[in-house]
Amino acid sequence: MTGGFFALFDDIATLLDDAAVVSKIAAKKTTGILGDDLAVNAQKASGFASSRELPVLWAITKGSFRNKLIILPIAFLLSAYASWLIVPILMFGGVYLSYEGMEKIYEYFYPHQKKHIGELAELSEEDFLKVENEKIKSAITTDFILSIEIVIIALGTVLSQPLFIQVIAVTIVAVLATIGVYGLVALLVRMDDLGFALIERAKDEKSLLHKTGRVLVISLPKVIRALTVIGTFSMLLVAGSIFTHNIPQMYEYLHFLPSLIAEVLAGLFIGSIAFGVHILYKKVFNLKKDHI
Repeated sequence: MTGGFFALFDDIATLLDDAAVVSKIAAKKTTGILGDDLAVNAQKASGFASSRELPVLWAITKGSFRNKLIILPIAFLLSAYASWLIVPILMFGGVYLSYEGMEKIYEYFYPHQKKHIGELAELSEEDFLKVENEKIKSAITTDFILSIEIVIIALGTVLSQPLFIQVIAVTIVAVLATIGVYGLVALLVRMDDLGFALIERAKDEKSLLHKTGRVLVISLPKVIRALTVIGTFSMLLVAGSIFTHNIPQMYEYLHFLPSLIAEVLAGLFIGSIAFGVHILYKKVFNLKKDHI
């Protein structure tokens, strides 16, 4: 009887060990989206009053956990009863990623004119809360889209494993993604506040404390911009990897190139087509709208 218990524990330990190994592989595959997720959420969580940054970020974090509570069971049901749908969903996610990457490149050269709602300081408390809630909802919606991609890509790497391993590995990736991304965002959005606090405490402008604080204040927008660039590159890379691994013809055309270059080119190619179709659709839709 005792031997049976030890054998059971040994089996469980083996399964958990396998799940840990698979989780690492799945996490590596999702790093591109996590980079973009970090950049996007750092932008969305910044711009609030200092006293509201962390409460807003906590509201978005709770929304992110709710998103994953919805997405994870659906993903596991697909894996158990319709695993053939995983690759098509993965491909669709790759198209979306490559489109997003191309859109970010396009916006860099042709930036949109931002519409200003008005100075937040002039808004009533009720209107201020409405603006804040709209931004939180927008961030949670964006998180939902990115969460689908994270879960599906992680699931796509563990499809050959038993369902139990899939559940553990993908859940670990999803939870760590939320904690890691929003933990880093919390540090980022308060980086300038920490910098100002150090500057105030410094007795001399030439002191190390003052210089460190100044670096932190100046660095925040640059760090967010750098994350956006890294996130864009990573999205194209992840998307290209999905295409080259699932479209044999694309792999044949690009296999002579180093894998990094081949995957980025594949992402750029599909992204250009998706972005071009979107622009064409908008023009046709606007023409129809003008004729009505």
